[in-house]
Amino acid sequence: MSSPLYVALDTPDLAAASAMARRVRNHVGGIKLGLEFFMANGRAGVREMADIGLPIFLDLKFHDIPNTVAKAIQALRPLSPAILTVHASGGRAMMEDAKAAAPEGTRVVAVTMLTSLDGDDLRSIGLAPDPHEGVVRLTELARSAGVDGIVCSGEEVAAAHRVWRDGFFVVPGVRPAGGHVGDQKRVVTPRAALDGGASILVVGRPITAAGDPDLAARAIEATL
Repeated sequence: MSSPLYVALDTPDLAAASAMARRVRNHVGGIKLGLEFFMANGRAGVREMADIGLPIFLDLKFHDIPNTVAKAIQALRPLSPAILTVHASGGRAMMEDAKAAAPEGTRVVAVTMLTSLDGDDLRSIGLAPDPHEGVVRLTELARSAGVDGIVCSGEEVAAAHRVWRDGFFVVPGVRPAGGHVGDQKRVVTPRAALDGGASILVVGRPITAAGDPDLAARAIEATL
């Protein structure tokens, strides 16, 4: 079984991303590439990263009308990423169309509540201030829409797992015990996230900004 640890390579620098992935490849289960990387390097950059031999989690968080999201995902079909993200708040029809457009074998997972948001942030945009309640509601919607799973914080993954026993749960924003939180607001340790029901864990700066990224990845893996 491969490691549940995915390293987030949030950089526009293709050479740096490739070097980092090769450095930690023996201690992670996959690579997460987000908007920074994709906007700078596009599909060619994703292909180059895929040549390293690790599964690619393409984290573009699609959120638009159903037809636009479906066509955007169809445009990515040649890349056959292991995982793609959409926003659950785009609604049932958008999620249904996203899943229908995705390549066979690609997991489509729906982002519930960003881990950078807390109750005050949610209230300011007119949502109920309880992230837990929002995650559970959006988990139920994602399940009914036929996508493969969700993205949520480690604080909510156990509750989401109870709602969707066989879902695929992506937990970003995990931090080793005593680690720097950065711009995340709802964080847990990798071990706690896994115990709560996470399928994969996404870790960025605690690995990529470490003095020895390979050692940092090994240290996190050892706690799992």
